[in-house]
Amino acid sequence: MTDKVESSSYGKSASPPRRPGAGARLKSFLKRWWWLLLIVFICSVLIVVLPLVFVGIPRIAQRDVRNSRLEIRSMVLTDPTRDSFHLRLEELLHSDSNYHPILDAFNASLFLEDTMPDIKPFALIEVPRIRSEDVTPITIDQSVGIADLDQFTRYTKLVMNSEEYRLAIRGSTGLHQKGLRKINVDYNEVVTLKGLNKLRGFNVTEFSILLQPGPDGANMVGKALIPNPSVMTLEMGNVTMNLFVEGDLIGTSLLPDLTLRPGDNIVDMRSTTNQSLVLQKLSKFTDGMVPIDIVGNSSILNGEHLTYYEEALKSNTVSIKLNVGRAVSGLFGNNGS
Repeated sequence: MTDKVESSSYGKSASPPRRPGAGARLKSFLKRWWWLLLIVFICSVLIVVLPLVFVGIPRIAQRDVRNSRLEIRSMVLTDPTRDSFHLRLEELLHSDSNYHPILDAFNASLFLEDTMPDIKPFALIEVPRIRSEDVTPITIDQSVGIADLDQFTRYTKLVMNSEEYRLAIRGSTGLHQKGLRKINVDYNEVVTLKGLNKLRGFNVTEFSILLQPGPDGANMVGKALIPNPSVMTLEMGNVTMNLFVEGDLIGTSLLPDLTLRPGDNIVDMRSTTNQSLVLQKLSKFTDGMVPIDIVGNSSILNGEHLTYYEEALKSNTVSIKLNVGRAVSGLFGNNGS
């Protein structure tokens, strides 16, 4: 019997399965874990965007408001009463920001810097809604109640006695920039303004002595020059001033219906003086130039004393020399009233 040798695969090793490529593995991973990757992506975006929206952008907005500059071009105070006045402000808001948002109308406090941090506003004004540009004109025209008479009196005295003074303004408003939610910002500004500088340059430009006093008792009439270097217009009513020579009261002067406007003001002056005392004083000054000290006394409009103006007038003394000798010499040559 012939043995047949049969071939057999027994003892041969099988080939291992081929591993999927990197692309296939990535595809499988994304197919299985896409939802987790989406969550991670959203969280990453929120971590970046939310602080920008809720912290970064409001900080930028507040910075731009803080860096803006307010210029007051005109300040007109009319219709004053003992507890109110009408205010018209012409202002320019300067901004270097690349953004031009809308600012909501808001109430602003006017106060003096030295009352900070617990400010004491003397008035509240309403600032209108504006769109901020590089230069934005703002007009405020409204009746204003005096919130604190003592502080407003301090303000008027500061204006009277200062070459320059600082006015503080504070408020809060909403800022609207296209594509963003409303942003709350604080407005804090201190503006430097020119004051009345103690009425330096005040002078009596012309006057005459009356032999017969007028119906109001005035026995000396003339014109007074009152410089106003500020941007303020002040309606003050009938202003009276006390006149002193060498510390002795020689009479009073009335400036009727006084309104101070920016620049030089030429106003009527009617004085009631003790003429015998004036002549007695005149004898001491051989050149006829009598030194007179002028101190404010009262400010009255519609029968009301405007105490905030009165205190400012009383806080300042103006000294001039008046050529009384020439007026006496021409007494009989000029007797008009």
